[in-house]
Amino acid sequence: QVQLVESGGGLVQAGGSLRLSCAASGRTFSSYAMAWFRQAPGKEREFVAAISWSGGTTYYADSAKGRFTISRDNAKNTVYLQMNSLKPEDTAVYYCAADPGRMSVVTVTPRWWGQGTQVTVSS
Repeated sequence: QVQLVESGGGLVQAGGSLRLSCAASGRTFSSYAMAWFRQAPGKEREFVAAISWSGGTTYYADSAKGRFTISRDNAKNTVYLQMNSLKPEDTAVYYCAADPGRMSVVTVTPRWWGQGTQVTVSS
């Protein structure tokens, strides 16, 4: 079992930045592909970004490209999502996810989920 705990959410003005963190339990964190998803009110959960176990490969949704950066620190069992140039439409609960499988899995049906952290972008 892997536990994921997100932090770093909050209220920010449009154009601002936030960095989300996700701390993972377990000694095999470095072998997991990690991802961020988000769910806005009244909408389905959607994929935002993913990173391979080594950090060498990243993948982004079109809405995140050029503004968001996913990274990881395997020594700290933590994955990050740096969000810049935030827009009101980025308002959502952001979830961290992990999977021991490939990137193609973690971007769709990850095995483990965090509880989420609220990000609110005001106009």
